[in-house]
Amino acid sequence: MQNLTVAGRLLITAIVLLGIYFGIRYFVGDRMPAPATAATTTTAPPSASSATNGEAAAPASTMPAAASTSERVPFTYTAPEPTGGRLRGVVELGASGFNSFIVRTDAQHNWKLEKAEFGNSLVLENMATDDDVRSGLKSYIGKMLDNGVAGRDIHFVVSSGALKAPGTQKIIKQLAKLKYVVNTVTPEKEGVLGLRSVLPPSYANKAFVVDIGSGNTKISWLADGTPKSVETYGAKYFGQNIDDATVATDVKAKANEVPASLRQTCFIIGGVPFEMAKKVRNGKERYTVLDAASAYQLDNAKGKAGLNIYRSVAEATGCKQFVFDWDANFTIGYLLTLPQ
Repeated sequence: MQNLTVAGRLLITAIVLLGIYFGIRYFVGDRMPAPATAATTTTAPPSASSATNGEAAAPASTMPAAASTSERVPFTYTAPEPTGGRLRGVVELGASGFNSFIVRTDAQHNWKLEKAEFGNSLVLENMATDDDVRSGLKSYIGKMLDNGVAGRDIHFVVSSGALKAPGTQKIIKQLAKLKYVVNTVTPEKEGVLGLRSVLPPSYANKAFVVDIGSGNTKISWLADGTPKSVETYGAKYFGQNIDDATVATDVKAKANEVPASLRQTCFIIGGVPFEMAKKVRNGKERYTVLDAASAYQLDNAKGKAGLNIYRSVAEATGCKQFVFDWDANFTIGYLLTLPQ
């Protein structure tokens, strides 16, 4: 080293220092603390539901992919069955078909569905003349008689959404000639009858009812023991050039009328809820708890419209438990108004 020039010594010193520097980087570089900027990562703000429950939301990086769909709240209620009772039949009239129900009821207004037929359009086929209608109705009534229902205990009810259909008017006319009384209902009355059929007595002070029909949706509840019902758009609003936002706003306004104390559980019926319940039903259970609206993908226009209504009710009320009743129907509610 003594024979080296000053420049040579400086060059060797620089090489040694560089070697030491890269050696340190190699052996301990991976153990160095993360840059200060990593410490500025923030968590996502609480969601609306977690804020309501007083719980902090998980960081965004740990949220599951389906965070918007909550787990279904179990429902364990068992409806009481009638003791003895009377067998009755009721038919819901529509322009495209009939829904019929054979029900046993007792003096305590307990009831059990014995037989049901949905969407029976065959009755209306080839009914070009009044005679065709009468012949078809006689055949249909005969099937109910064969199931043990007395002629005087067969009742016909027209839903509020189907009342204006011309085919329905033709049927009403022919039933009158057969000495059958056809009962028509307003949307409000239909909601009250649905409430009577669907809402269990033990849930009268903690639940409400939604019936999503094609022509309208009924939201009903008991206010100090008195039934109350409000009407909003039905699932076929898509055919009337009405946009989703307009419907959602009206549905939320009507759903907001439900008292806060009754929003724990919602009993729900109707065509679109039926489609949703099919996807999650357990065996032959009577009551099926629906998933959150965000869990469903319905392809047809009516399904999407009904899902918009369902979502809007849930958002307005904050209800977390929607229970579909496979047996209940507003026409059964009508039967429960009859003397035993």
